[in-house]
Amino acid sequence: MRLVRVLLLAFFVVAGCKKKDPVNLPEAALLVFPNKNSECTVGNDISATTREVDFKWQKATYATSYELRVTNIDANSTQTISTPALSARLPILKGATFSWVVLSKNEQVTNKVSSAAWQFYNAGSETSRPPFSAEIIAPELGKSLFKDINNEVTLSWLGSDVDNDIVEYDIYFDTVSPPISVLASLGADVTEQKVSVEANTVYYWKVVTKDGDNHTSDSGIFDFRIY
Repeated sequence: MRLVRVLLLAFFVVAGCKKKDPVNLPEAALLVFPNKNSECTVGNDISATTREVDFKWQKATYATSYELRVTNIDANSTQTISTPALSARLPILKGATFSWVVLSKNEQVTNKVSSAAWQFYNAGSETSRPPFSAEIIAPELGKSLFKDINNEVTLSWLGSDVDNDIVEYDIYFDTVSPPISVLASLGADVTEQKVSVEANTVYYWKVVTKDGDNHTSDSGIFDFRIY
């Protein structure tokens, strides 16, 4: 009997010391609708100024629920909703530009994983729409990098406009934030600009997009460090 008790005790000690299986972080969700850099014309009209839009995304591995965040870029206001589903409806203002992301969540971990951020224009009665904020490609936000043999780095971005009437990009580049110096004003077909840099310096830059109807959009401030 004593031997049985010893064996049972040993079993529970071993079982109690067994490591728990690791919990995997959820993967990023893939956005589906509204489409990136598009004009959204579908949804339930709630009023002359508001439309209820159905946001959709694909299932993310290891995610148990999702957090949808929809930001009115002009008003700088964000609506948030949590759901275990792969879609959610939100009433949003017509005639305004929005960005949206989906955060993947798993109830066993605190970290949330963000999808890519997409922009769209929620159609109203306007016949002319502002350009979307330029998408910064490189250098990425907060990136540390080396200058090239000519003591330069290349800034690159992408622009988009529902009306396809972008006429100019103003590139702001400086060592202070917000950047106040306009480095260059470039045509709609130019999406790269080389800049001279110095070692051990942080640089701040942004792109202001202009269209043929004098609408503008601001990419927001990005920074990078030179080794």
